[in-house]
Amino acid sequence: MMSLVVHLKTVAHLRGKGDRIAKVTFRGLPLYSRVAENCGEVAHFNETFRWPIASRLDQNEMLEVQVYNYSKVFTNRLVGTFCMVLQKVAEEGHLELTDTLIDDNNMSIKTSVTIDIRYQPMDGTGGMWSDGEFLDVPDDRDGMFAFETDSLLSGQSHGSGTSPGRSLQGSIPTFRKAGRGVFSAMKLGKAKSSKDDHKRGDEPAILEMEDLDKKAMRLAGMLEPDTISLASVTAVTTNVSNKRSKPDIKMEPSSGRPVDYQISITVIEARQLIGLNMDPVVCVEVGDDKKYTSMKESTNCPYYNEYFVFDFHVPPDVMFDKIIKLSVIHSKNLLRSGTLVGTFKMDVGTVYSQPEHQFYHKWAILSDPDDITAGCKGYVKCDIAVVGKGDNIKTPHKANETDEDDIEGNLLLPEGIPAERQWARFYVKIHRAEGLPKMNTSIMANVKKAFIGENRDLVDPYVQVQFSGQKGKTSVQKSSYEPIWNEQVIFTELFPPLCKRIKVQIRDSDKVNDVAIGTHFIDLRKISNDGDKGFLPTLGPAWVNMYGSTRQYTLMDEHQDLNDGLGEGVSFRARLLISVAVEILDTTSPEIICSTDVQVEPVSNISESATGKMEEFFLFGSFLEATMIDRKIGDKPISFEITIGNYGNHIDGVSKSSSVKKKKKEGENQEEENELIQNSSEDEADEDADLTSVSSTPPMKPFITDRNYFHLPYFEKKPCVYIKSWWQDQRRRLYNSNMMDKIADKLEEGLNDVQEVIKTEKAFPERRLRGVLEELSIGCSRYVTLANKDVNLAGRTKLDRERLKSCMREMDSMGQQAKQIRTQVKKNTVKEKLKLAQNFLQRLRFLADEPQHSIPDVFIWMMSNNKRIAYARIPSKDILYSVVDEETGKDCGKVKAVFLKLPGKKGFGPAGWTVQAKLELYLWLGLNKSRKNFLHGLPNGFEEIRATKMGHGLPPVTLVYDMKQVFQLRAHMYQARSLFAADSSGLSDPFARVFFSSQSQVTEVLNETLCPTWDQLLVFDDVELFGEATELRDDPPIIVVEFYDQDTVGKAEFIGRTFAKPTIKMRDEPYGPPRFPPQLEYYQIYRGNSIAGELLAAFELLQIPFDAEEIRRALIAVHDFAVPQIKVGQGGRADLPPLEGPTDSERGPILPVPLGIRPVLSRYRIEVLFWGLRDLKRINLAQVDRPRVDIECAGRGVQSALIQNYKKNPNFSTLVKWFEVDLPENELLHPPLNIRVVDCRAFGRYILVGSHAVSTLRHYIYSPPDKSCNNWATAGDVSVSLEAEPPIRKMDTVVKLDANEDESDKEKKKKKKKKKGGAEEEEETDERVLDWWSKYFASIETLKENLRSQEAAQAEAEEREDLEIAAEAADIRPDDLHLKGSKMKERFKEKKSSKQKRSQAADGSEKRPPKARVDELVVYNRELESEYGNFEDWLHTFNLYRGKAGDDDEHALDDDRIVGRFKGSLCMYKVPLSQEITREAGYDPNMGMFQSIPHNDPIHVLVRVYVVRATDLHPADINGKADPYVVIKLGKSEVKDKENYISKQLNPVFGKSFDIEATFPMESMLTVSVYDWDLVGTDDLIGETKIDLENRFYSKFRATCGIASNYSMHGYNIWRDPMKPSQILAKLCKEGKIDGPHYGPGGKVKVANRIFTGPTEIEDENGLKKQTEEHLALSVLNHWEEIPRVGCKLVPEHVETRPLLNPDKPGIEQGRLEMWVDMFPMDMPAPGPAIDISPRKPKRYELRVIIWNTDEVILEDDDYFTGEKSSDIFVRGWLKGQQEDKQDTDVHYHSLTGEGNFNWRFVFPFDYLVAEEKIIISKKESMFSWDETEYKIPPRLTMQVWDADHFSADDFLGAIELDLNRFPRGAKTAKQCNLDMIRNEQELPTISIFKQKRVKGWWPFVARDENDEMELTGKVEAELHLVTAEEAEKSPVGLGRNEPDPLEKPNRPDTSLMWFLGPLKSLRYFIWHNYRWLILKALGLILLLLMLGLFLYSIPGYLVKKILGA
Repeated sequence: MMSLVVHLKTVAHLRGKGDRIAKVTFRGLPLYSRVAENCGEVAHFNETFRWPIASRLDQNEMLEVQVYNYSKVFTNRLVGTFCMVLQKVAEEGHLELTDTLIDDNNMSIKTSVTIDIRYQPMDGTGGMWSDGEFLDVPDDRDGMFAFETDSLLSGQSHGSGTSPGRSLQGSIPTFRKAGRGVFSAMKLGKAKSSKDDHKRGDEPAILEMEDLDKKAMRLAGMLEPDTISLASVTAVTTNVSNKRSKPDIKMEPSSGRPVDYQISITVIEARQLIGLNMDPVVCVEVGDDKKYTSMKESTNCPYYNEYFVFDFHVPPDVMFDKIIKLSVIHSKNLLRSGTLVGTFKMDVGTVYSQPEHQFYHKWAILSDPDDITAGCKGYVKCDIAVVGKGDNIKTPHKANETDEDDIEGNLLLPEGIPAERQWARFYVKIHRAEGLPKMNTSIMANVKKAFIGENRDLVDPYVQVQFSGQKGKTSVQKSSYEPIWNEQVIFTELFPPLCKRIKVQIRDSDKVNDVAIGTHFIDLRKISNDGDKGFLPTLGPAWVNMYGSTRQYTLMDEHQDLNDGLGEGVSFRARLLISVAVEILDTTSPEIICSTDVQVEPVSNISESATGKMEEFFLFGSFLEATMIDRKIGDKPISFEITIGNYGNHIDGVSKSSSVKKKKKEGENQEEENELIQNSSEDEADEDADLTSVSSTPPMKPFITDRNYFHLPYFEKKPCVYIKSWWQDQRRRLYNSNMMDKIADKLEEGLNDVQEVIKTEKAFPERRLRGVLEELSIGCSRYVTLANKDVNLAGRTKLDRERLKSCMREMDSMGQQAKQIRTQVKKNTVKEKLKLAQNFLQRLRFLADEPQHSIPDVFIWMMSNNKRIAYARIPSKDILYSVVDEETGKDCGKVKAVFLKLPGKKGFGPAGWTVQAKLELYLWLGLNKSRKNFLHGLPNGFEEIRATKMGHGLPPVTLVYDMKQVFQLRAHMYQARSLFAADSSGLSDPFARVFFSSQSQVTEVLNETLCPTWDQLLVFDDVELFGEATELRDDPPIIVVEFYDQDTVGKAEFIGRTFAKPTIKMRDEPYGPPRFPPQLEYYQIYRGNSIAGELLAAFELLQIPFDAEEIRRALIAVHDFAVPQIKVGQGGRADLPPLEGPTDSERGPILPVPLGIRPVLSRYRIEVLFWGLRDLKRINLAQVDRPRVDIECAGRGVQSALIQNYKKNPNFSTLVKWFEVDLPENELLHPPLNIRVVDCRAFGRYILVGSHAVSTLRHYIYSPPDKSCNNWATAGDVSVSLEAEPPIRKMDTVVKLDANEDESDKEKKKKKKKKKGGAEEEEETDERVLDWWSKYFASIETLKENLRSQEAAQAEAEEREDLEIAAEAADIRPDDLHLKGSKMKERFKEKKSSKQKRSQAADGSEKRPPKARVDELVVYNRELESEYGNFEDWLHTFNLYRGKAGDDDEHALDDDRIVGRFKGSLCMYKVPLSQEITREAGYDPNMGMFQSIPHNDPIHVLVRVYVVRATDLHPADINGKADPYVVIKLGKSEVKDKENYISKQLNPVFGKSFDIEATFPMESMLTVSVYDWDLVGTDDLIGETKIDLENRFYSKFRATCGIASNYSMHGYNIWRDPMKPSQILAKLCKEGKIDGPHYGPGGKVKVANRIFTGPTEIEDENGLKKQTEEHLALSVLNHWEEIPRVGCKLVPEHVETRPLLNPDKPGIEQGRLEMWVDMFPMDMPAPGPAIDISPRKPKRYELRVIIWNTDEVILEDDDYFTGEKSSDIFVRGWLKGQQEDKQDTDVHYHSLTGEGNFNWRFVFPFDYLVAEEKIIISKKESMFSWDETEYKIPPRLTMQVWDADHFSADDFLGAIELDLNRFPRGAKTAKQCNLDMIRNEQELPTISIFKQKRVKGWWPFVARDENDEMELTGKVEAELHLVTAEEAEKSPVGLGRNEPDPLEKPNRPDTSLMWFLGPLKSLRYFIWHNYRWLILKALGLILLLLMLGLFLYSIPGYLVKKILGA
């Protein structure tokens, strides 16, 4: 290693006396000497500088020495320079010389310098030089000057000095290198490799101030201007720390705490269920709760529409692991459980991760768990939503669902999961476990030992695996701490599974109950990848670590939850070796097991090496500081223990296994603490021989810091601990995570910066974002290069290899994307690109989480009295060491501030907020081999003390710092805002306590405020910090600020806490810009996990100069530190900037924040509009009677007039008041404005009612109207023609309004159109049929279309963006794309706005059949006020709070603290204001900025509330339904609509309007509630919604009565407002002081300077036309937002959808209510009668179905006699459902061909809602029901064909179901009728019986065979005839073949009759008919046989006769 060494000895002949510093530069690298202080003629530097060099020394290279006069305040003054060419040195290698310096003008001066130069070309060529060779060690302060060498780390000191301490402060020169990160000091001593240099490359710089600007310029020069940002320059200036890690502010564990969840599931219907004639029930199961739907009889496609709600209060992890299971059960009743048809499973987490946390109208595929070879068993259509607290669910609008049910396209599966899921086997192999804790008391064990005589392990472990609702267990290994199972648990589940996690739990088997020892969750998303290059889930074999409660065994473990995997484990429990594999099954293979039951099988053992090679690891920790120890534990000695796994855990870690003795030979005694294990590496063997671990610090008694906290006296002596442990070497996994984590941390920091810049509205957030993305893409490519080198390492599991590949792919693509996005970041796209970058962050965090553990986490426990008190858990990856910097953990070898917390549930809530202790802790973990670096990161300047004298290789047990720096900390506490309310008054009495090192100080207490302005400077004198000054400068310890609420009794209550880092000034730096004086900054205050306010403060840490005398002189000399020349004695040392004394005599000894730091103020005037107070609650049981409002801001304020009688009139008499106040120029530093309401009681007493703090005043800053923007207002008339809109629009408006065209013409056109487009069968809607509901349903259709088109437009926009990205990647100029893009953008905008402008709703009309033209209204999917900014256009509502703020866990929402509302407004502006405003016509000086505001006298109003319907109500009764009715409250009046409750409905249609008279302001809050009617007991509230009518009434959006889109005088669209459009327009123009309206000829109107056009005629009831201006006026009103200056969107005619909330279940929606409100002032003409919106009455119809014939019905029976196939056919039909109206034909017996003749008529009367296409049925649910329940079911006619049997049940043969609105036409003949009519139902043209009225044809009957295939089981010829009730009365018909209008008897063949009625006939038919030939043949045969018999019988006799009587 080549190097150049320069020894600078002295500089002589200097002038004057002072501090000198030298700078030696070689190859552009300057090194600085220390400051030679206060020296005269001669400065003795005696310093050596060394440059390691990579290339040979060139002959003409230069060395430059510069000497400066050093000054702390100003820049250093150059004395002179010495330059020399290094030719001689290069040749000889050594040179010593003394020479004079030259000054700026190259003149030689007297001063001379003596140096010694040495060049060492290559190792050995110049001979190794020893440290003492050319330098005598000078005496110095402690008489010693030791070299700092690397070898010190191992404890051998080279140099001649014997003290192994670090070198003195100041002996380290620093150097800078252009452009690169800033390098740290080089060390003298043993040669270092260049590799080391790179590694040390990013230690912090020591910058001089003058250099900063250069630095910034240099940085800027190197990079593009985009990438440089505030942060990158400040990153250098504010010393982004290197030896310290950032602390995490949020203290509280959030995972284990229970939360409210509500799961709502609607089961709508099921289809295509497999099975014959079933009675299906759907069972909905969530976790262990089951609910059932009702049973539908005899159908394969039941319609339920039933709603179920499950409420849970559990931690999120438990919730998301619960399984939602839908199963369909067939024929379940009380006695039998029914047979399972199929199930569908999904975990709650999958639903929650969906957009909006829900699946809406999706089809779940059912599969049979007992037969995996079978396919789909049917579909269930359902909605599933999971709502947590505070989630609002956007339910898609519940309109009439007419869209064709496309099952395949709407499956209940998350995005990206294929519809055809396959069965797969999940193998979880459990190999063995280690390090289990005792799970039994030792007493029992001793008893056992006495009996049995052998020592047993006190645990009987087994492993339980849970996955998708199934459990599997391994066998129990009796008494073993190191059990070996080697078993696998096999689950069969569909793949990809819809359950995310596998839960693996080690349990202890016990006679009474088994308890969990530890739990581990395997997230399937992390062990698989579903991309095209992805892989199936795979894991291991790998060890997983389990954490849980502490290890000592107690009978009742208070932290048992932790072992079940809830909350953060506080101790290592065990580790388990497992592996996971998945195999996709081929369900066709014959040997497959069909069931999905869990199986457990043994597997073979795996080799030791499979999980990696065992390595020895070394963990070192040093405790630099222990402060903020809770006072409860402060009285006993305290020690700290560090453990990793069971190593280092002396109390309860080591469970010695009884089997260890056998293992000794293998050297595998893992848990043996004191066994001496020889290390393999020879050279260290001797050092390590006796390295026992020291895992805890010696106990010490704490000292008192202040009333709340103690600290341990770790001053000079810092205790250390170290542990050796053995683990499989799987560091690569952790390195991989670390690399990604670091990229993610950097990205997160950058994104927070960008958000901060956007939030504070600083300039150029886009630049910062570009910089962040640039960093990200560089980081990603760096990752890929680093990861590339370990692609082919051995000892990896399959997951390691696959994960690495997929991580590299992901990172690569992320880097590319970041690059592309970077080019698109423009000022206007910052926010959306920021979102994309945040997605990157989530992806990175997900990737970085390593599923296969290796080294367990490190725990730090605070012990007192041998009890564990509090802990911190640090992931081992964070402190793991690597040679490559990116792979090192982020806290490795750094000082980290660690806060200890209480374990488990103790840490929830307030107990968890107090810090148990704060440690400054240094940790290092790495292989024992690479141990030599373990002290590198510690602050320098210590000496090591070892435990024993003998071992020099041992790590130290104590570090002694002989260097300490003394500082003064100044905490400038300016103010805090939005603090947490800790008192019952709703305010706090806050004070802040600042902790730094072991000191603490308190600000004063400010009473009754949430926004205290302390304006106080806290000075901490003599803060001692240990370590080297330079390092402290870069890395100060953190400051903790805690906020408390002072209580008169008891101790102060904790409000919140924040952290800060001080700005540091060393004693040799000037106190001046840019770093000093420091700026005030905002710090977020946290209380647990929630934000509790922000603090505005600045902190500076100033190093104290040495000499008291000098300090005194400095203070005398410096009155004002801005004096240009400060000469203090000869040294010229400026000291600490002076403290100004307390200026306020009132505040006593409190120092204010000094001038340079406090903000610059300017004069503002704040005007307050006092309107009134509302809803004030009682205070201490007394009513508020005479309230007053006090406004205060920055110490100034104003009081409102007193309200004399709150009951009579709660408004203020004086409207506007103002006050002037000095506020900071910087808007971000504006103090909050406090609004307080007090009640003035008798005898001058005041009582605080409530208060409100306006934390940001920026919204209320008035900016005068810009002159330039009004220019266009005078540039002539702007014509706004309605025809300019899209052509469809024209048709819409004109056709609607122009009634010139003759009706008959229209009709003709229609007919023509009909003939041409044959398919078009829409009929003209008749005006008379149209009602309000037609309008409503049409509007909903429009709303849905708009949503669809919006989605399409969004997709289009995304697509365009992708195109652009592609184009940029390919370097095309994307101009043409931009052109397209802008058009698309416009279209997108239009579509967005089309929600409100319904006229454009016909955007996609080319594609749709034209809709019947109906006037529409706007349906808002949320509350009206959220569309219009809460109607706070000029009147704001401020909630008044009182009472303590609740915390999350107490569920006290802020709503409970609201005690009333103040209505008013604020306006602030700098004074003086320009004259123009005040000179305007009609300016009222009393009203200030609030001109033209209505008066607030009481006003009488008629309020008309229309309640349309409610949807998705929360069930209130046991049967899962509710009986809802509406209650309306306004002030004192209440309208209960109890008698009109709607029985058993969760989606009731109310259709009611209610009129209430009210007087504003007394009665302005309208409450609409929905209650559940109960027969007995009180009615329960389901939910309510509140509407502030006053704000609506006074709003300029005119929300009193919505403006319709069209004006008509009669009919369903009648104009509701008593004022006609023209009157409204005239009024608006008058109020807005604008010119108009001027109506012109030809349908034009001019307002301001806009011209609108529209039709001018109107038709009255009698069809007469007359001229009118109303249409014109209305067209202006509908476009009022286009009017300059005063224009705004007026509220259209609308229906709003409001969520119903129940105070008992805060934050969770209980349903939604659709409604609207009209308000009419009583002093205006009275409005007409309310519109009738009562629900449509269903229309009565009668469906007559004639079954003529059947054909080809399959034959079921075999004949008794003949075995012939025949069937006894009859047809059954029903419309509403089986029980009510099933009808059967007579039986056609013995059909031999499947032909049947019936001529039979069914008659089905039914009530039908045309608009919703549903049949209404009212029936009692059961015998016990009080009243009838109304059901709505789709109109489906079912016809079935059966085979009649006499003695057994009839056999079902086939069925067909026709949806009366859409069913295929019947075939003309039986031949043409086939299965395709059903199979291709979608493609075939369909007809509706409601339009056709009469249809006849053939339809197929189908059933499913064993293989689920559809088969044709018959055909039916039927005729359907639909008549209305009136027609039915006129022409009645009989059932069957009865009168009236009887059908003729069918002509059946004679075979069709019963055999026992006509036996002869049937014999003739069945026997003779079929077997006559057989019978004839048989007869012939019989005759023949007879003759033969006779012949045989008679022949012997005859023969004898013959013979004898011959």
